[in-house]
Amino acid sequence: MQDKELSTEELIAQDVGARLPLGLMGWLITGLALAWSLFQLWIASPLPFMLGFGVLNDTETRAIHLTFALLLAYLVFPAFRRSPRDQVPLGDIALGLVAAGAAAYLFVMYEALAQRPGNLTTADLVTACIGIPLLLEATRRALGPALAVIALVFLAYSLAGPWMPGLLAHRGVSFTALANHQWITTEGVFGIALGVSTSFVFLFVLFGALLERAGAGHYFIQLAFSLLGHLRGGPAKAAVVASALTGVISGSSIANVVTTGTFTIPMMKRVGFSKEKAGAVEVASSVNGQIMPPVMGAAAFLMVEYVGIPYVEIIKHAFLPATISYIALLYIVHLEALKLGMEPIGNHQPKPWLRRLTGFAFGAALISGLSMAVYYGLGWLKPALGDYALPGIALLLATTYLGLLKVAASHEPLPLEDPDQPLTELPNTRAVLLSGLHFLLPVVVLVWCLMVERLSPGLSAFWGTVMLVIILLTQRPLLNWLRTDGKHDYGSARDGLIDLREGLVAGARNMIGIGIATATAGIIVGAVSQTGVGLVLADLVEMLSMGNLLLMLLLTALLSLILGMGLPTTANYIVVSSLLAPVVVTLGQQNGLIVPLVAVHLFVFYFGIMADVTPPVGLASFAAAAVSKGDPIKTGITAFYYSLRTAALPFLFIFNTDLLLIDVDFAHGVLIFAVATIAMLIFAAATQGWFLVRSRWYENLLLLLVAFTLFRPGFWMDMVHDPYRDTAPAELARTLGEVEADSTLRLRIQGEDAVGKLRQSTVLLAVPAGADGEARLASLGLALYEQDGKTLIDNVTFGSPAAAAGMEFDQQILSVMAPTERWHKELMWLPGFLLFALVVWLQRRRARR
Repeated sequence: MQDKELSTEELIAQDVGARLPLGLMGWLITGLALAWSLFQLWIASPLPFMLGFGVLNDTETRAIHLTFALLLAYLVFPAFRRSPRDQVPLGDIALGLVAAGAAAYLFVMYEALAQRPGNLTTADLVTACIGIPLLLEATRRALGPALAVIALVFLAYSLAGPWMPGLLAHRGVSFTALANHQWITTEGVFGIALGVSTSFVFLFVLFGALLERAGAGHYFIQLAFSLLGHLRGGPAKAAVVASALTGVISGSSIANVVTTGTFTIPMMKRVGFSKEKAGAVEVASSVNGQIMPPVMGAAAFLMVEYVGIPYVEIIKHAFLPATISYIALLYIVHLEALKLGMEPIGNHQPKPWLRRLTGFAFGAALISGLSMAVYYGLGWLKPALGDYALPGIALLLATTYLGLLKVAASHEPLPLEDPDQPLTELPNTRAVLLSGLHFLLPVVVLVWCLMVERLSPGLSAFWGTVMLVIILLTQRPLLNWLRTDGKHDYGSARDGLIDLREGLVAGARNMIGIGIATATAGIIVGAVSQTGVGLVLADLVEMLSMGNLLLMLLLTALLSLILGMGLPTTANYIVVSSLLAPVVVTLGQQNGLIVPLVAVHLFVFYFGIMADVTPPVGLASFAAAAVSKGDPIKTGITAFYYSLRTAALPFLFIFNTDLLLIDVDFAHGVLIFAVATIAMLIFAAATQGWFLVRSRWYENLLLLLVAFTLFRPGFWMDMVHDPYRDTAPAELARTLGEVEADSTLRLRIQGEDAVGKLRQSTVLLAVPAGADGEARLASLGLALYEQDGKTLIDNVTFGSPAAAAGMEFDQQILSVMAPTERWHKELMWLPGFLLFALVVWLQRRRARR
């Protein structure tokens, strides 16, 4: 393989086998990508509504989005490995134009289609019959055969329903109905998944590409290196932090690997990491970028639609597990450095721990103070300025931008990345930090719009992108103007225009695969809704798991991992969440565990991101191996081993939703964060087989037990002290009168499901205020009656708390569990820490010998 320097885009193209043709075709592909990015910015902006021109509905924008994706897919991705990479055959151009025409049909014929829903013409049928196979072929080219094959299986299942065996049989759908459902309506290809790709995902991918082009990626890498380079295994720790910082602005594992990895992987190799371990550290940290708020992976935006909660809430729930996961990866890298006997780099001596801790606390306090000043300052400005709030805040942003550029101009510009340079000196942290603070402004604008203004994710990303475009166009000339000594030439406005163009093109090229994946995953979602296979799968999984929730979660995780071997993250999430998320929630209720829907979707999302790691088709592992020149399969296996902490977290937050900050106050949240972080570090030490010294097998088991106890103290406390007491269903009113208002009753109920099958489930009822038990029962909206010794529901008031909990007429109440004066589950942390102290004592004694 040639070792010439490749750009980020060339590395991604080389890794996924894409073409980078020269000449007229190269310019055409660039022009199409540029047009796609500009179209997406147009529909995300308020301009169409202000000008009264170019206002498009969801279906029309989805059709245009897929038109661009399909045309570019055929021009960029060759049909076979032996196909030419420097030119586009005429056959591919023809296929691309036909596929684009089939996708654009919904835009062109929208008015006619809207007036005859379900009434297909010959032209509609022909378009669908051309569009679906060409979409599957584009999927095969861009993403490999797995997703295309799975979509084909679901299409075949839709048609072959009457001939399927027992449990899988359904009435079947006609060929015309299939074509209509999958291509002409918004239930299949043009469904929610493609809609999210159009509305949200493109803007965030573009935001990341532009921020990288502005120089933020290089700034984050240098900052991480200056902060951590002097520690044991410093470059590897810097890779983790750089990937976390890049993950804040990028939702793509592969883009994260090649942007940070081209610098960090050679550095790691030079200090003693093997090719595979260096690649694996980069993969493990880059993949976690997808779970790092505020810009998470594409699947997080799908979660907004599927769970029905704002993106801000998803950020809140995802924050703690993502942070804990990154801290644990830093610790794993530290343990690897200890195993390899690495020494710190350069003459820089680490500060005493107290000074370092004080410095960290001061930095954290400064950032928190700034955040609070911005939050409350702007919060006060808005009502004070009234109609002039927008120009006032814009002026404040412009002043801040100029001030930060002046600070940057007074420091030396960052040196170019050179992985071959000897590792003797590290960059100065203060100088690096001050040289690029203006890169944080677009992130501030994005977070402000999301968190404070509560704008939609798409519009928030648009305003963040506007700030970025301003920075790209102005930073070079302004830095030249503000730099008074004239020592450095930062470039001209023309260079800024080139950066903007290249960023817009890179964003669109990165989106081809995601656009195609969401469209094809729509075929699977469409087949599920048309055939009812979801209910069949629910019964099948319930039968296989024998009603055991933990086994059910293991099956869900296993399915995600198996699908992950061939599907990209987004498609994996769509398939698994649409099939299994409702089943996990239902099975949880039947087992007496109320699992929040967002927890299940995050569970599927976490295992979905493992798709980029798992061999044999972990694309991020292949990208890292391309940089490290190592074995991609070994890199993937090592990265999967490092990612075990990410695989453990979803199981923990299903059973302990405190980790997702659900119904947790600030003080409790801080305590949960501290203890969960310690638990995850202990878990990491157990999986690595090294703590203070190399661990013995029984010490690993003890460490795993300690980690489990710290993560889920309620498991042991429920054995020691039952949190509920059983009362007779007939005495529900009396029980309601005895317990305190705002406490929670657990009711076990039995009734028929949608298909007439008797099922049991658990519901939680918050006890309302009321004079006595009867009044409280009426407030809940329940009327009961007794028959043959059974307590049955006679009536449920519409819109009442009981109706919201899923209680219905004629269900039987099997048991009522009232809360007792419960001991705090956190008391179980004490024996956990004592057990940990025992392991520390054993290892210290061995280390002294």
